[in-house]
Amino acid sequence: MYNMAPLTPRERGRERERKRDREREQERERERARERKRETKKERKRERERKRERKRERYRKREREREKERERARERERKREREREKERERERKSERVRERKTERKRGRE
Repeated sequence: MYNMAPLTPRERGRERERKRDREREQERERERARERKRETKKERKRERERKRERKRERYRKREREREKERERARERERKREREREKERERERKSERVRERKTERKRGRE
């Protein structure tokens, strides 16, 4: 059963002190909880940023690869064009040779 006797001034002082201690401890605990929450929020933000950066990096890498491939394709095209030009030049030379031969034949006739 609850003791109904009034508290002495000393006991009242101790009760007030215990109550203040409990309140202080609860406040400290709430502050720690707020701090943990802030930290988790910051960590999530950092994680999102890292993820975003990894995506960006993958995209940049893909773009570099595509650009290299386009450059290789351009180089192949230039090479083919040079080959075609050489072939046309050979054709023109042989055409000139044939013309000279027909000129000589006509000259002989």
